[in-house]
Amino acid sequence: MNARLRALCDLSVPMVREYSGRHEYDGVLQDLSADGVARGLAALGGPAVDDPQDDAHLAAFEDLARVTYGELALHRSNPLFHVANLDLACYDREYAPAAERAEARARHVAAWPEAIDAAVGVLDAVPAPIAAATVGAARGLASGLRPGDRGPEDAALRAHTRLVEHLTKQVRIGPRDAALGAPALARLLGSAEAMTVDLTALSRRADAERDRLRAMLAEGCRRLAPGVPVSEVVAGLLADHPDAAGVLDEARALTAETIAWTAERELAPFHDGECRVGPAPESRQWSMAMMSWAAAGEPPGPSWYHVTPPSPHWPADQQEEWLRVFSRTTLPTITVHEVAPGHFSHGVALRHVDSPVRRTLLGEAFIEGWAHYAEEMSVEEGFHAADPRYAIGVAIEALVRVTRLACSIGLHTGSMTVGDATRRFEADAFSAGPAAVAEAQRGTFDPTYGRYTWGKFAILDLREKARASWGSEFSLSRLHRELLALGAPPLGLMDAIL
Repeated sequence: MNARLRALCDLSVPMVREYSGRHEYDGVLQDLSADGVARGLAALGGPAVDDPQDDAHLAAFEDLARVTYGELALHRSNPLFHVANLDLACYDREYAPAAERAEARARHVAAWPEAIDAAVGVLDAVPAPIAAATVGAARGLASGLRPGDRGPEDAALRAHTRLVEHLTKQVRIGPRDAALGAPALARLLGSAEAMTVDLTALSRRADAERDRLRAMLAEGCRRLAPGVPVSEVVAGLLADHPDAAGVLDEARALTAETIAWTAERELAPFHDGECRVGPAPESRQWSMAMMSWAAAGEPPGPSWYHVTPPSPHWPADQQEEWLRVFSRTTLPTITVHEVAPGHFSHGVALRHVDSPVRRTLLGEAFIEGWAHYAEEMSVEEGFHAADPRYAIGVAIEALVRVTRLACSIGLHTGSMTVGDATRRFEADAFSAGPAAVAEAQRGTFDPTYGRYTWGKFAILDLREKARASWGSEFSLSRLHRELLALGAPPLGLMDAIL
């Protein structure tokens, strides 16, 4: 890596280690102390690189780092920067021999006390709502540690207790307002994407998209069950799901189907990877479904579509609530998103990108926007065309994502409270009770969680530009091939394909 790329990786250690496959960072924790962050920011920049696209890509990520750690100092107010830094789950993936990963994990654990001392020292501006929403994630960090070893793991556990106590105190004494403010939110969003963001226009577009998705949902329900209210149709569909033993079988069948369908339609440029299906490692079983791809910087290996059934030890009602996510209406949409032509296809394409910059610096809005775009693009291309449930599932999932976008803007511009956001999820996204509360609370500490819909908007806008520019030479195959050759670019740099 050149010096500019290395400096950015040093400020993004958890991300580049796991998702870009930069395993020279195994066993290394990012220095999130005040002095460490200052040194990291001072190291940013340098001479332009030869490729203008790579140079612009680097510049956008440098701007984002300066905004994140400098202008907004989010490492002082958001514990998740430190939770990600401490997380040991990255060593559960089989990217290297078990002994090698165990040794890296041991070095990581041994570094916990110093990193937690830094975290406690620097987390001096945590709002109470963010502390309350993230203290559970901080507690969960210790789930894989073994007490009583009279060595590094005991020392790590003692340090972990200090971190949890600090966040628990912030729940009591932290500021009550977690809003970034409109200028700060616009700066955070725009810096990541090399563009200027108009929050008012983006909010209006989110509302229009909600209305379009409601109409799409109503049409699908009308096709499936004429005359029955939409809410009743949706409730019945979500209740139709495999049992815990059958979830993985249905996910495996859908995985094979989506990969074959994507290849047949040439909707992704490469098809040489292997995707396995199974439960997430114990450390990641808080996630119902996720893609753990073979990262671009790693030797060839399988990607994993993790689908986690509920624990048989849970109460029956809790198991049922978990299984509704895997309904026969929504599981196909989730699989298209996570596997093909979504994240798995994207991960395979990243392995064919030559540029170290594009293979390493991955834009989250593009990653999630691509997979979300793939869901409805698959409706347009005829996936499960004879079964209205697929389009219904796409609409249900998309309503959750567009509600996140609306609520992130509302919460951080001050036009919504967490209670308002909760009611918005209940009204617009078929969420209820704890699920709606959790979605609303997530917006306080994850202000960019509208990236799914925003990224989808950007790709759809680019598609129309390409259709107009390329004329008879336009095809989805060409669009997707040229777009994924950019890696996971800032949204404002995608026009380079034109």
